[in-house]
Amino acid sequence: GMGDTRWLTDEEIDSWKPLAGLVLLLPGYLDEALQAHGLTFFEYSVLVVLSGASDRTKPTSEVAHLANGSLSRTSHGARRLEQRGLLTRHRCPADGRVTLLTLTDEGSQKLTDAAPAHVESVRRAIFDALEPEQAAELGRLTRMVLTHLQPTGPWANQPQLIWAD
Repeated sequence: GMGDTRWLTDEEIDSWKPLAGLVLLLPGYLDEALQAHGLTFFEYSVLVVLSGASDRTKPTSEVAHLANGSLSRTSHGARRLEQRGLLTRHRCPADGRVTLLTLTDEGSQKLTDAAPAHVESVRRAIFDALEPEQAAELGRLTRMVLTHLQPTGPWANQPQLIWAD
């Protein structure tokens, strides 16, 4: 009941409000930067995940996990990306129940073309507002929260997966 609720302190509210604002504002900001390349941030993340695989191929379920999308959202997104020639979907030869996603050469080129706009949007949104030591502290604190939320998750343990090199 209400008596068991651990209400936020005034200090916690002062920390939570700007974080909530960032969580709400950042996805649209990242999407907007990729619009000129015909991608959403989620689609960009799917392409990045595939680009990181040695053969540019991963099971849909693994892509969903690494791009932080549901299996349904990832499957729908993969279908749209396939229609645009950016990836292919095919059954796993070893297990026909598994659908594999493979980044195409066109998808790799799209990622290469979109990466500068994405990186610049991240720089403008986050790093231009912070001194280097503040950025390092933000990374440290964010990893702590992500590890708390998802101890075995890719965001906590492998945050580099969302960036194209």
